[in-house]
Amino acid sequence: MRSRTTQLETELALERRSGAERETMVAEARDAFRSLSSETLQQTTTSFLAVAKSQIHGYVAPLKESLDKMDGQMRGMEKVRQEAYGAVTQRLMTLGDTQERLRLETGNLVKALRTPHVRGRWGEVQLRNVVEAAGMLPHCDFEEQSSVRDGEGALLRPDLVVRLPGGKHVVIDAKAPLAAYLDACECEDDALRVEHLVGHARQVRDHVAKLAQKAYWRQFSPSPDFVIMFVPDETFIRAAQEHDPALSEDGWRSNVILASPSTLFTLLRTVAATWQQETVAQSAREVHELGRELYGRISKMAKHLGDAGKALDNAVGHYNSAIGSLETRVLVQARRFEQHGIEGQLKPLQPIDRQSRALQAPELLTENETALRAIDAA
Repeated sequence: MRSRTTQLETELALERRSGAERETMVAEARDAFRSLSSETLQQTTTSFLAVAKSQIHGYVAPLKESLDKMDGQMRGMEKVRQEAYGAVTQRLMTLGDTQERLRLETGNLVKALRTPHVRGRWGEVQLRNVVEAAGMLPHCDFEEQSSVRDGEGALLRPDLVVRLPGGKHVVIDAKAPLAAYLDACECEDDALRVEHLVGHARQVRDHVAKLAQKAYWRQFSPSPDFVIMFVPDETFIRAAQEHDPALSEDGWRSNVILASPSTLFTLLRTVAATWQQETVAQSAREVHELGRELYGRISKMAKHLGDAGKALDNAVGHYNSAIGSLETRVLVQARRFEQHGIEGQLKPLQPIDRQSRALQAPELLTENETALRAIDAA
């Protein structure tokens, strides 16, 4: 029994020793595996990273090149943008300065136009510019500030009187009211601005009524039965018509025509063209009269030439008669002096065997008045 126990103990000790050895071997194998795995993993990782780096470089290089190009383009675009922005900024500053100067000048103009004398003078200058642009000449095609008196002795002085062919006249007034319109331009309240514009339309209508009462066409007879009310800007008329649509039509009925610079320019161009036609017609009449007078003088000169020809023929006849008398009566007696020793030779005289040419053209004959009557009838 004891020997069995000893044997078992011995076997257990051997088994324990064998287990410890196995654990040691397992630990060594585990360490060896770990070392081998770590080395293998490191090599695999290094190889993978090398391959990946090579492949990524192949992909990244074109991308980097594209990004570099894009960066260059972006830099160029940014430079152009900055230059353009600078130019736009400069232009905006210039535009702002221009608008500020325009605002100041407009304000000065509005202030100046509030004075009736300045406003009237400005309208006269605008009117003269339009008239001269239409090709008309002062003191020839139009007169400024002509003065007349009506039937009651009141002095009338229109701003401009345009001469028409045939001795007729067209009267133009440039004293359009602008006070209410200028008030509307300076007003910031919409309702008050509309009120001023309504007042502007009312002032224009009142001025139309005053011009109709003056009846300039009666004082500058002969003249068409209307007067032109010149308004120096289209916006003044349009503003009045917006708040008084019947303004222009009522003006026509009162023989007053509202005219802006463009409307008046068209009218005056028509008048200038009419004057040109009248000038051509007058020139044709003068040429006709000159031609008639010249023809009469030519006829009279032809008569004198005919008389001179007849006188020449008579002179030739008398000359030939004198030669004949000389040869038959005088020379026969004179040749006897040679018998008495008086020397000298009498040269013979030749008669003239020519006659002046008579006028043959019938229009040059004073007895024929047909041509003169034809010129008068032309």
